[in-house]
Amino acid sequence: MTASQVVPTHLLTIDEYAALGEDEHGRTELMEGNLVMSPSPTPDHAVAALALAMQLIPQVPPVFEVIPATDVDLQLVSPDVPGTVRRPDLLIVHRAARQRVRAHGGLLRAADLLLVVEVVSPGSRRTDRIVKRAEYADAGIGHYWIVDLTEPATLTASHLVGDGYRDEPPAADTYTADEPFPVQLDLGRLG
Repeated sequence: MTASQVVPTHLLTIDEYAALGEDEHGRTELMEGNLVMSPSPTPDHAVAALALAMQLIPQVPPVFEVIPATDVDLQLVSPDVPGTVRRPDLLIVHRAARQRVRAHGGLLRAADLLLVVEVVSPGSRRTDRIVKRAEYADAGIGHYWIVDLTEPATLTASHLVGDGYRDEPPAADTYTADEPFPVQLDLGRLG
């Protein structure tokens, strides 16, 4: 949204939200048609997301790519009704999805995602652990990681089972897994 635009007075569809353009006044997401503002990340949050992305990039299978803080249409409703768009801290997405957006416009879609990652901030604990968790599960996103920077930094990996996520025990120091792809992360490097 540019400084000259007026905040909408009606619930937005995904297309209407996408037409607002780049957000110059902080971070907005769309929740059931309502614009929701969240504060910009703290330096610790930004460094952790970048450090995690740098570790993930060489480990992600070539058909996927790591993309930071990008809008995702959760595809929870039909396109003609108010929708939900989230901006996870990191996403692992099929490479073809970015090419589709470049060629045809629109947003990345939940169906394009292998994994979403949220780095918990003091003002986002409940949103990340309850609200977004439920939305991502409803959207059918197979894997959801929550990174908590409270000393020591932990990563809780969740995978979709039925209509909800099943959590692994939180990992500290290092995180190693075979799913959704073989990965080993040094969580001590996130701070």
